[in-house]
Amino acid sequence: MYSLTDVRNVLAAVRVTAAAGLVALVTVLYLFALTVNPTTVALTYLIAILLVATWWGIVEATVASVGAVLTFNFFFLPPVGTFTIADPQNWVAFVAFLATAVIVSQLSGRARQREIDAVARQRDLERLYALSRALLLSDDGVAMSGAIARHVADTFQIQGVAVLDQRGDAVSRAGSADIPGVEAHLRDVARRATEFRDPSGLVVIAIQLGGAPIGSIAMLNPGLSDTVLQSISNLVAIGLERGRAREATTAAVAAKKSSELRATVLDALAHEFKTPLTSMKVATGELLTSVSITDRDRELVSIVDEDLDRFQVLVNDAVQMLRIDAGQFTLHRERHRLEDIVAVTLATFEKRLDGHQVVTEVPGGETIDADRELVALALRQLLDNALKYSPPTSTITVGARSLPDGLEIVVGNSGSVIPEPELAHVAGRFYRGGQSRHIPGTGMGLAIVQQIVHAHGGTLTVSSSAGAGTAFALKFPRGGNHS
Repeated sequence: MYSLTDVRNVLAAVRVTAAAGLVALVTVLYLFALTVNPTTVALTYLIAILLVATWWGIVEATVASVGAVLTFNFFFLPPVGTFTIADPQNWVAFVAFLATAVIVSQLSGRARQREIDAVARQRDLERLYALSRALLLSDDGVAMSGAIARHVADTFQIQGVAVLDQRGDAVSRAGSADIPGVEAHLRDVARRATEFRDPSGLVVIAIQLGGAPIGSIAMLNPGLSDTVLQSISNLVAIGLERGRAREATTAAVAAKKSSELRATVLDALAHEFKTPLTSMKVATGELLTSVSITDRDRELVSIVDEDLDRFQVLVNDAVQMLRIDAGQFTLHRERHRLEDIVAVTLATFEKRLDGHQVVTEVPGGETIDADRELVALALRQLLDNALKYSPPTSTITVGARSLPDGLEIVVGNSGSVIPEPELAHVAGRFYRGGQSRHIPGTGMGLAIVQQIVHAHGGTLTVSSSAGAGTAFALKFPRGGNHS
């Protein structure tokens, strides 16, 4: 199978041969068919050279000029049949003809080449525009590596195209020709952020975005300038990034719909639980006030009654967390006494302390401008984390301090330590570190806490060290609607 370079070389040879043949035709015409003076012959040669330069280019016109000068000297300037010139005036005519032929061929050829270059640039711009539309304006998700390879091959009529998306280390191919061993070249070029070319016509270019390589593209005999090749690489980079953004958006929309569905289902379940929970609470209340119940039974009923309260809180928290995750909540910001919120929240954990010592360091009279229920939910999540991830002998601290522009609440424990690489990820949705693999949980608690703080315009930070343990700091700004 012939390559594009082979075809181009054959066509160039045919054009050169045709240029020489045109000179030979003029020579035969005036030697055997027409009798004219040398001046007419020279002008005819010049016309032939102009035609060659206009049709084909500088190389062919130069060949025609040299051929015309040689044949004009040999056949039409005395002494005929030799390359010598006897008459000095003929030397002047010969030199003038030679200079005219070369200059005319060069000027005409350059003009032709400029026209060819202009047409090629216009064609390249049109193709680049078509490729950009295909990659950037389509709404059917074509901006991934497989579709990108097809668009490049079809738009620029390239025999073989391969695109490496470094994120998934996946190679996509397009075009009629296979490119053996292209995967190794693609990965090497992407790793070194450079380019590769070989004599077979294969060109491999790194795809970079923001100076960082994100993949590479290979093209077999593209026949394009370096500027166009780089433009293709830039468009492919934008296309790959657009595809990634589309995937992320689709995933986010799906996650939101999933969260909304879970919130709706759990909300319905919560309503379904409400009736039996109320009935059980009424029953346990009646039993606890009964004078006929034994002390042992009263103790058992008391445990059931407390667990019913805890179960109700867990169901309400689960529904609220899913609503927050789905963005289905309204912030009711009012001014509250922080010590009251902390006291009520800690009361729900009295039966679960399991040996932990809880120390509160909340200044009396300190207030917070926030949604009381959401702040309480955030505190419950942090306290639940502290109980699950710290040994029973450790101390849990709930503190607060006033800041010039807000209020900071800190929940810490003296026992657990989060590894440094995990600190930046602990508040991510569904993230669970190495030490939490054997501890029940969903990985949603800290993400919900962060959303609550962000909804108030605040920030969540975490610090952890072997000496001090782990502390979560919630900063709430001052302001809002006050009751």
